[in-house]
Amino acid sequence: MQGAWTHQTVLLNEAVQALSINPDGHYVDATFGRGGHSRLILEQLSARGRLTVFDKDPQAIEVAQALAHADARLTVRHEGFRHLGQLGEATADGVLMDLGVSSPQIDDPERGFSFRNDGPLDMRMDTTRGQSVAQWLETADVSTLSEVIREYGEERFAQPIAKAIDRRRQERGPFRTTAELAEVVAGAVKTREPGKDPATRTFQAFRIFINAELEELQQALEASLSVLKAEGRLVVISFHSLEDRIVKQFMASHSRAVYDRRAPFAAPQPMRLADAKRVMPSAAEVAGNPRSRSAVMRVATRTDVAAGVVA
Repeated sequence: MQGAWTHQTVLLNEAVQALSINPDGHYVDATFGRGGHSRLILEQLSARGRLTVFDKDPQAIEVAQALAHADARLTVRHEGFRHLGQLGEATADGVLMDLGVSSPQIDDPERGFSFRNDGPLDMRMDTTRGQSVAQWLETADVSTLSEVIREYGEERFAQPIAKAIDRRRQERGPFRTTAELAEVVAGAVKTREPGKDPATRTFQAFRIFINAELEELQQALEASLSVLKAEGRLVVISFHSLEDRIVKQFMASHSRAVYDRRAPFAAPQPMRLADAKRVMPSAAEVAGNPRSRSAVMRVATRTDVAAGVVA
């Protein structure tokens, strides 16, 4: 069943070019997915080059391990990229993070990420551990539901949706499928942008929350600073404003010298990133792969030299 869904890698060439590959270097694909970026990186590495990949998704790990079996340069870690720092200080020439969910995850109803096809209400990136959305919804109170939907989904109807979910639980018991949740959300959302399903923001919110995606992103970004060698590249592709805001602010905060106001005569803490820039998908890519339309790629170089600005 796993092979029934395909994934078209977003910003494939642009991301790998941004890494500025040293054939003998060590690179990290922190979100392997289905391996599009990893395969292109491996093509550009010499026999001495190395690639380490991370992923929480058991299906993605199966693909990665099959690739590693045929290529000794590849090391696979079945864990989230919050563990990036375990690679050691100044061990990587480049780190790539391609955030969000992959097409196979969205298209497979059994994963519960999408409201378009009915399936178990799961949404876990790693199905071997943690609570599913269905399990969490059994006990989450209205206040928590509303906060999660508002903060992670940027949904203005968060309170009505939370109350509708609570009513449905009291009347008919726990939620079990994506269709059940989508139906309740649609009934609570009074207006929506043309062409956008009423459940979009709520499903995004629950997925981000249940996988602690934003917290993990922040941890991984901080870890990247210790893992990257001087002049190493950090490349991050995000797909919604919450992720991109975190990445942009992170790169901006480390692209300037920091002064300690409590010690005005002390030397400033040197900047650690430089030459940050933003890259968007081309019109041709968006036309060929509509899922790329919301992608934003940000690139920065690890350095201790005080120069550079954020786009």
